[in-house]
Amino acid sequence: MATGAKRKGSKASAGRRGAVMRWLRRLGAALLLLLLAAGIALWWAARWAPPRDQYPWQGATIDAGNGDVQWGSVKAAGADFAYIVATEGAAGADPMFARNLRGAREAGVQAGAIHRYDLCRLATDQAANFIRHVPRRADMLPVAVWLGYDDRCPDRPTRALLLSELATFLAQIEAHMGKPSLIAPSPAFEADYRVTEGIARNAWLRRDFFAPDYGARPWAMWQANAHMRIAGADGTVGWNVVRPDGDIK
Repeated sequence: MATGAKRKGSKASAGRRGAVMRWLRRLGAALLLLLLAAGIALWWAARWAPPRDQYPWQGATIDAGNGDVQWGSVKAAGADFAYIVATEGAAGADPMFARNLRGAREAGVQAGAIHRYDLCRLATDQAANFIRHVPRRADMLPVAVWLGYDDRCPDRPTRALLLSELATFLAQIEAHMGKPSLIAPSPAFEADYRVTEGIARNAWLRRDFFAPDYGARPWAMWQANAHMRIAGADGTVGWNVVRPDGDIK
């Protein structure tokens, strides 16, 4: 009797171990499939761009984080133009801006400057910072004013004050550059301040993989992929397309 019970117990124990092992193998296979799917998704996201037959004019967003940019390679990767981060707030300046601007021009890539607007700084101080670092050139694209939230700045001015300050900033930099600017609000910023409704400028909107629809008027430029990887630039770049019936030149 005791021997039979032991055998039954051993068989039950072995059955449980077998069931656990089968479950672990199935779990491992499922995890492997998930990792494979994630890898494919990341690979696809790093290379996806809207079709050229719909959006013939496409380009990249570049900053110091992209390292020593090889502009010939960037152009060969399909960038017809580039927006280059220039300044931020009242004192910030991208250390690679002048070099990137020169490299883009030498490679035949039309370029524009980006200013990252700071809710915690006066418009006149920000405009002075921009004018100090960005030259006026007729061949440059319109300046893009990047509007979004920053954890370093807790200020949330009223809409009336924001629109007034932004209008002051735009008037000063546009007098310097000689052409109207683009405004580039994030979805959250636009939801709170409705700047595309209150400021009569072309809009550069952002949404990965799907055309954005959060502006008060049709967008002129769309950041379609914030995860793009291209030859000639370290890390990821923003990939942008211009609306075929629009004009940002």
